[in-house]
Amino acid sequence: MDEVKQIALDIKKGDIKPVYFLMGEEPYYIDKLGDYIEDNVLQEEERGFNQMVLYGRDVTIEDIASNAKRYPMMAERQVIIVKEAQDLSRTIEKLVDYVENPQPTTVLVICYKYKKIDKRKKLYKAVAKSGVIFDSKRLYENQVGDWIRKEMQGRGYQIAPKAAQMLVEFLGTDLSKIDNELQKLQLICPKGTSITPEVIEENIGISKDFNNFELRKAIGMKDSLKAHRIINYFSQNPKDNPMVVTVSLLFSFFSQLLQYHALTDKSKGNVAKVLKVNPYFVSDYSVAAGNYPMKKVSEVVSLLRDADVKSKGVGAANVPQGDLLKELLVKVMR
Repeated sequence: MDEVKQIALDIKKGDIKPVYFLMGEEPYYIDKLGDYIEDNVLQEEERGFNQMVLYGRDVTIEDIASNAKRYPMMAERQVIIVKEAQDLSRTIEKLVDYVENPQPTTVLVICYKYKKIDKRKKLYKAVAKSGVIFDSKRLYENQVGDWIRKEMQGRGYQIAPKAAQMLVEFLGTDLSKIDNELQKLQLICPKGTSITPEVIEENIGISKDFNNFELRKAIGMKDSLKAHRIINYFSQNPKDNPMVVTVSLLFSFFSQLLQYHALTDKSKGNVAKVLKVNPYFVSDYSVAAGNYPMKKVSEVVSLLRDADVKSKGVGAANVPQGDLLKELLVKVMR
């Protein structure tokens, strides 16, 4: 994310603000920025007396302000990092008194995960005036594959689009969880390696042949035999392949297929832009559109809505999810 890089670059250049309020739904970047400040603002020998990490559940706003008002010892500045500050959400506005007149020799970092402060209130305006507010937004599912590609490229690796998609479908959009798996791959694979689906299967345990991506592709191609093989695999491994995830991903695919049918410009670049998918996958939509006219796609979307309700136990409480998936597959592909 460009904003994260810019904040880090400013700090590296010595443009350090007295207050950093890191908030938002995606904790990954909040942790990354907090760690960067912790490791880079002070020299190692200065940290013992001048760097403090507090936790929201253990302190009050008054405690934070009191520590922030101290002067550094034998250093130009001190750093105070408040982690899990969302635990102070009921009283966080009280921090405005300090932020309106911050100690210039203190760098106060507030890590406020999963929540945001109200832009209309005094605290937000005060931080925006004297410091930095960073809003860490959660990525949409269709953005995570590209994020993985860019991350691995920055670390000296290439990753195949299918391999990235396998990670997204298995791990979801939790960037911290994905980053843990990417770090494992870095330990195993030499820099410069191209991460393929086979590498993912061997080292992370995600099947390259029996996954939601391959199911979606098989359904789009009307490859009934392959689709049923994958569904049977899911039935035998329900914990690793929950029906609610499968139905959600298929719903997303067929909803995008509706959009594809409505496009007048079906060029690769335009389809990728409108559907917000990697150009590598555009051919999957082209093939599926030939097999599923718009009327059939609308019917499938309705079937998937019904299956989603059943997957959550409504109207099919005692039916195994594998049987529900098999029934759904027959209806979709007939």
